[in-house]
Formats: sequence, structure tokens, C-alpha cells
Amino acid sequence: MNSPRVVATRAELVAELERATGVRAVVPTMGALHDGHAQLIRSARDTVGESGLVIVTVFVNPTQFAAGEDFDRYPRTLDADIEVCARAGADLIFAPSVAEMYPQGETVVTVNPGPLGAILEGAVRPTHFQGVLTVVNKLFNLTRAQVAFFGEKDYQQLVLIRRMAMDLSMEVQVVGVPTVREADGLAMSSRNRFLSVEERFLATIMPNAIDTGVRTADAGGTSTEVIAEVTKALSTVEYDYVVVTDPELGPAPVTGPARLIIAARIGPVRLLDNTSIHLGVRQ
Repeated sequence: MNSPRVVATRAELVAELERATGVRAVVPTMGALHDGHAQLIRSARDTVGESGLVIVTVFVNPTQFAAGEDFDRYPRTLDADIEVCARAGADLIFAPSVAEMYPQGETVVTVNPGPLGAILEGAVRPTHFQGVLTVVNKLFNLTRAQVAFFGEKDYQQLVLIRRMAMDLSMEVQVVGVPTVREADGLAMSSRNRFLSVEERFLATIMPNAIDTGVRTADAGGTSTEVIAEVTKALSTVEYDYVVVTDPELGPAPVTGPARLIIAARIGPVRLLDNTSIHLGVRQ
């Protein structure tokens, strides 16, 4: 197991890129890495092969956090992150400071996520996706990546980043990797560590609700019926939304592939989950 090289400045990153050969893949993260991130790194390694370069970025991006959110307490665990990256096969870690990423301070020119960024998470956190897309754009430019890997757990984020790459003619392929789950079904998330023992037990309501939605759809339920059953399954916790959309976040289809997306609060922690479902009789 080779330890990945760690760089913190643009100049160091440029020097590494100039020495590299093969396809460049990037896995953008905010650190606090877990097995879900490791799967992204392994997918990148498998895609670019041994001759390619797998870059993991570790940066807690302040511009995607609103006032009162958990930016200050978001876990910073670089030493442990380096070990995860080493085991999963990363070659390079780019772990810049805020000043390195935003040398001019406040960013004047940003990426507008448009109407797809104003729904779901965007409705709850109005400035979130502007911050996400802006920093991902910067990371794509800095790493000169040809392929990028994101988890499907943050499904709206994945759709928006794909759309940004397409709409802005970026020469990067955005790959979604299926959600990695704990043994009890809970989607892996860096924020799971904020749950108390009691809250962690209660959090299994999330995958159970997702399973309820899948069963309802498989039994021929409509999108309205799926939402009703999932809402019922979440009735003992506070939830922000339960929706069924098409795979690109448009209106739910009457039949065909769709996406069930939920967000709920377990104690002080907001958890997201989603899955693909199929509405109507399969052809």
C-alpha cells in the first residue's frame, strides 16, 4: 500500500500534474472520509487503470454553508483521510486552505445553479448549490480532470454537477457511483458521526422508508401513492421533503424510471437518501 502524495498549494498541484501521464480522475470531497468515499476512489482507480492519476480533493468549502450551519464543527480528519485514500488506491491528495482556494476572499463571479438548484435541498438551503457548483468548477479547473466521481447519495448535487459540465461545455465526464450503506441500510455520510446512540438507532427509519417506497412502486403504486407510503413511514421524525421525480429531477413520470428522494432530521442532523424506482408495469 503506497501512501498518496499530499499537496496543499496550486503550485504543488501543477507540478504534480505536469509529471503525470495517463487519464486524470478526481474525487472531490470535504474529508471525513468513509467507505462510501473509498468506493468512489476505487471506481476512479478501476476507470483510469494503473497508468492514470487518481486525485482526491479534501476541502471543507465555506461557501456552501449558510450562517448557522455546521461549517465550524464539520470534522477535519486529514491524517485518517490519507489512510483511507492509501487503502483505496489514490495517487494524490489536494488539501488546500480556504485562502488557497479563495485568494481574493469573497468570490464575485459564481456558478448559478438555475431552477434545478432552487428545489429540494436548494429550497431548504438557498445558497448551497451556488457554493457547491462554484467550488467544483474550480476543482475541475485546478486538477484538469478528465473524469470525476460523485456518490449518488447526494443525488441532486450529482444531477446539477452533470448539468453544469454539459451546459458549460466542460471536458470532464461526471460519473455517479451507487450509495454505499451501513449494515442496517443507513446511507454512509460524514454527518452520521454526529448522531447519538439513540439517534443512530432512530436513523434506520431512513432506509426503511426508502424500502417502503421501492415496495410500493414495485407493487404498481403511482408516484402519489409512493409519496404517501413513504411519508407515513417517516411520521415519527421531522422531514423536509419526500418527492418522486424523473431521473433528471423533472416532474415524476406516470410510468418508467423515477427517483425517490427524501430528507429528514434525526435530532440535530439532516440526513438525505434516495433510490431509483420504476413506476408502472415494466415493459
